[in-house]
Amino acid sequence: MKEIYLLGATGSIGQQTLEIIRANPHDFILKGASANDNLKLLIKIVEEFHPEVISVKDEMQKEVLETLFPKITIFIGEEGLTKLAAYNPDRDITLINALVGMVGLKPTLAAIKIDRNVLLANKETLVVGGHLIKEALKNSSAKIYPIDSEHSAIWQALNGEGINTVKRLIITASGGAFRDLTRDELKKVNVKEALNHPNWSMGNKITIDSATMINKGFEIIEACYLFDIDIDQVEAIIHKESIIHSMVEFNDGSVMAQIADHDMRLPIHYAMYYPKRKPSIANKFDLMRLNNLHFSPLDINRYPCLGYAIEAFKKGGSLRTVLNSANEVAVKLFLEEKISFLDIETIIKKEIDSHKIISNPTIDEIYAIDKEIKDRIYQQY
Repeated sequence: MKEIYLLGATGSIGQQTLEIIRANPHDFILKGASANDNLKLLIKIVEEFHPEVISVKDEMQKEVLETLFPKITIFIGEEGLTKLAAYNPDRDITLINALVGMVGLKPTLAAIKIDRNVLLANKETLVVGGHLIKEALKNSSAKIYPIDSEHSAIWQALNGEGINTVKRLIITASGGAFRDLTRDELKKVNVKEALNHPNWSMGNKITIDSATMINKGFEIIEACYLFDIDIDQVEAIIHKESIIHSMVEFNDGSVMAQIADHDMRLPIHYAMYYPKRKPSIANKFDLMRLNNLHFSPLDINRYPCLGYAIEAFKKGGSLRTVLNSANEVAVKLFLEEKISFLDIETIIKKEIDSHKIISNPTIDEIYAIDKEIKDRIYQQY
């Protein structure tokens, strides 16, 4: 039986992970979990799964949980997430990182340093700290397994293949909530419209990232680190149906595609059982849906945030932190209805243009830059 620590248990990925654990009680057991704001749901999770250790947002939440569950070890805050990730270092425990935002970086590093495998859904870990993760993995037996649908698709298509045989990786994108709107029409969109994703049910932040298409930029950066490939060999295209999740084109002209329903339980399930394949609770795919698929180029002029991400990776260093931090705060401001949708890309562009790059930032420098940028943008709005 595989023991699981789940960071972000109350979010979309976390809840779907719990569905898999619930459906496979002889294969998985939840030993640790974290939550941020949704205390009521965390209490239900603890009552159902009886984890040994949890991490919560603040002291007030800790006091509530200590009263209800006096025998559970409880950590708090961002430091608590890192403690949870590395808790019980001598036990064979798998960490599933389903956190949102840069808060996921330190827990991932902490797990790697104790040789703990990480199933990763937290994009920011590799976007801002990919160089740190890569270095940490050199001195560890830990593995990182992706549970994003796009990277899982590439991972599966590459099974048994060498990266030196790959011509390019092709990541598909639904196009998000505003894929059929012109730039002029984007000036008038609101938060409710932005959160209406045509294919996927996701958290608010990643849904907005899908609408700006910066999430595809993040995924391109992630692919470079996950599969050790040059960014010029990674491409994103629009595929509205979200049936082909990614493709790998090999140097002999063959293209391998992973095809499935848009159900995140499948890539999560694949990573949890890897290297085995087991029957899953994910929706089964109807092959007749392949009769009508559409693909189109992803225009950087239409989606400038994608271009900013590629630029940030190529210039390297701390610019990737700037990209992520500016986006995090801009998305938050948009969700709070303090800025317009197009202001998101304006804020990001301003920050990356004015930043003086640190070529190989330390973890402390990354967090200092993050704080500086977020504080400055908040003060402006």
